[in-house]
Amino acid sequence: MTKTDGERLVDLERLAAEQERVIGELSGELAEQWKVITALQRKLDLLTDRFLALEEQTAPDVPVTKPPHW
Repeated sequence: MTKTDGERLVDLERLAAEQERVIGELSGELAEQWKVITALQRKLDLLTDRFLALEEQTAPDVPVTKPPHW
C-alpha cells in the first residue's frame, strides 16, 4: 500500500512540527544550562580569589639574608 501525496505531506508536516517542538525544548534547556554554567564560573572565580588571598596570608616571609661570600 502506497501513500498518497496528501498523506505523505501530512506525515512530513507532523514530522516538521515534532522537530520544531523538540528543538524549542532543547533550546530552552541549553539556555538554562548556560545560566548554571555562568553561575558556577562566578563561584569558581570567587573561590579562587579567596584561596589565593588565604595562600598569601599563610605564606612564610622569605628572610632577606646575604649570600655566604659577603
